[in-house]
Amino acid sequence: MATRPRETREAKRRIRQMEAKRDLRQEQAKRRRFDNIVATAGGTVLLAAAVVLQLTVFNSNPTEAEYAAAQAGLSTPSPSPSPSNGPDIPKPETAAGKTFTGELRVNGAAIGVSLDGTKAPQAAAVFKSLADSGYYKGKFCPRVTTSDSFALLQCGGTKPADTGDDSDYHWGPLENTPADNKYPAGTIAVARTGDNAYGNGHQFFIVYKDTVIPADSAGGYTIVGKVTSGLDNVAKIAKAGIKPGGSKTDGAPVATVTIDSFSLK
Repeated sequence: MATRPRETREAKRRIRQMEAKRDLRQEQAKRRRFDNIVATAGGTVLLAAAVVLQLTVFNSNPTEAEYAAAQAGLSTPSPSPSPSNGPDIPKPETAAGKTFTGELRVNGAAIGVSLDGTKAPQAAAVFKSLADSGYYKGKFCPRVTTSDSFALLQCGGTKPADTGDDSDYHWGPLENTPADNKYPAGTIAVARTGDNAYGNGHQFFIVYKDTVIPADSAGGYTIVGKVTSGLDNVAKIAKAGIKPGGSKTDGAPVATVTIDSFSLK
């Protein structure tokens, strides 16, 4: 009988240990469930961020920051819708197999150009039509980029410092887009809205140093032609700098760039 109290205390101690272990297991299970929820939510957030980036990263043309993000691999090319062009868009047959040569003159400086109707018949037809109609006279080159690997002058805008296109003049498809995303110096390519193979408009850009532009979900940018002379005039515009207030390497040229004329034959 003398040992009964000790046995009772030992039994109670064992019961407390068992309860403590049970509580610990329950708490660990709760933590595992919580960690799984956090991990799933985190993955969802990352996926959502990637999707948002894909949908917005190349609206118009990419900024340097957007370029860097796309280089990180968050944008995966995939086909975009292919609606028909509107009645104002010339047929590609009008340029197919042809080469158009001419001159773009900005701020009094001449830039010789050649458009390739074999590799990009729809784009060549559009720019030949716009040039012949005198559309570009008095328009602007509202954007220049000046980094070592991202160097272009964007032209055809209706405002001196805004690349927005306020018209309904949109067309496609994409043509002659580089598989390696490389745009050599002298390239003339078509600006467009992001993730839209039929988001081309009036604007184009001239690459004055070798540049890499990652494709977005629609693909790359249509290379319609090349500069044949006067590329140094584009480089001079870039060298003059960018208007203060925004990015140091991407924005409106410090001096307004006006298109005097654009002729093709």
